[in-house]
Amino acid sequence: MSKDVNYQNNPLHGLNLKTMLTEIVDHYGFEILHAYLYIHSFKTNPSVDSSVKFLKKTQWAREKVEAFYLYKFKNLPKVSSDQFELPPRDRIIPEDQSPGTPCELSLEDAEVLQQQRKSRANEYDKLAGRDNPKDWQPSQTKPKTQDKPWSKQGGKSPWKPQAKLTSSTEVKVSGTTLDPWANSRNKFKS
Repeated sequence: MSKDVNYQNNPLHGLNLKTMLTEIVDHYGFEILHAYLYIHSFKTNPSVDSSVKFLKKTQWAREKVEAFYLYKFKNLPKVSSDQFELPPRDRIIPEDQSPGTPCELSLEDAEVLQQQRKSRANEYDKLAGRDNPKDWQPSQTKPKTQDKPWSKQGGKSPWKPQAKLTSSTEVKVSGTTLDPWANSRNKFKS
């Protein structure tokens, strides 16, 4: 009764992460990968070994790179909505689809794509009723000193000191005297 699923047509079948990343980097380079995928390990430490180490530990980034490999590098058509919910390695590619030539990508196209993503994110924030958190500037607050990040700002505490009530102090409420410590004093007397 079990139906055997054929993953043989999936270009990721039998392909390890290092080989896949090497193919993509040789064709596009780390700069374009960072521009399209916005994964900072492609910018801060652009080497295949460090990127493979990061991708092995981070599932969302690995799936993002695998989707890029399938739909930009292998130029496969987009999948149906039920297959889209699966990770790229688990997707079933129909027999009639075969990998094409890699897409031509440029940094200018990546900038346009980033602007579209940013405008969609801002629109989503507005629909969700949030103020624009991306427009918030940390320079509007008091600058922190970097040498002592846990020290108080300017040596001043935000708390205003108040006069402390002692056990002998009585509070007057609407003409009657009220001792806030009466209950505790009575407990110690008995």
